[in-house]
Amino acid sequence: MGANQGSNHEMSHTDIAFLLAEAADEVEIGIAPYETVMRGGRRRKARRWAVAAAAALVISGSSAALAVAGLPGGGGDRVAPPAGQSRSAAPSALAPHRTTLATGSDGPTEWRVVLDVWPAARDEVEAQAQLDVMAEYGDLPEEVRHAYQMVGSSYYFVHKIVGEEESLALWSAFSEGGGTPQNLTTAALPLESGTDGPQRLVVGQVTRAAGQVTCTWKDGTSTVIDRAPENAEAPTRQTFIRPAENSPVDWFVCLAPKGTEYASAEVTKLAD
Repeated sequence: MGANQGSNHEMSHTDIAFLLAEAADEVEIGIAPYETVMRGGRRRKARRWAVAAAAALVISGSSAALAVAGLPGGGGDRVAPPAGQSRSAAPSALAPHRTTLATGSDGPTEWRVVLDVWPAARDEVEAQAQLDVMAEYGDLPEEVRHAYQMVGSSYYFVHKIVGEEESLALWSAFSEGGGTPQNLTTAALPLESGTDGPQRLVVGQVTRAAGQVTCTWKDGTSTVIDRAPENAEAPTRQTFIRPAENSPVDWFVCLAPKGTEYASAEVTKLAD
């Protein structure tokens, strides 16, 4: 950004940085523990929007007024940017794409598995803003110490919600141009948080070529998961292989019956 361009803004970079810091007040910066209970609410949701909007101003250098109508609970008319200045939208890297992979019940307990996919940050400035917003979603990548490490890679985070408790189950990155995905990758973990087992909940990734996956349990029984129907919204109460927005692989979830746990999984049929 040139010196002349920076001097024309109604709001200095110092002012914008202060706005970001003020909007991000109470945002937890640091390592997000896997078993943190994440509970939403209008107040938290409003802070997410404020952090994203302020961060967008830092990235773009725009002095355009924030549209109050775009904030949760806001109202009034949308304020147009100054004449000759284009509208500035928050980069997509500052919000995840959330997909519900599966829901079900384990006796009286309801459970759900959701996936957050964060688009790749384009540069270090955007990556730092993304890290700040991730903190509000409980999606901080635990091993990332510097923002530049995130540039060019989209990240995914799998959360399990059991009853009213939400916790981070697993996460990793999709590297751009990182080669062909493996045919099948699985992670097995306890359904209940804070326990060592049994490993009944299985979250898996498959390529588009997979038409059916079979999860086999240690008691010798198995669960068969087919691909979701084409051109139709598959109910999450049924287990399916399903795509997720911005994900280069498809996903499936299976839960072992009580009294047993995960043994293996394999692709047992190719897609038509």
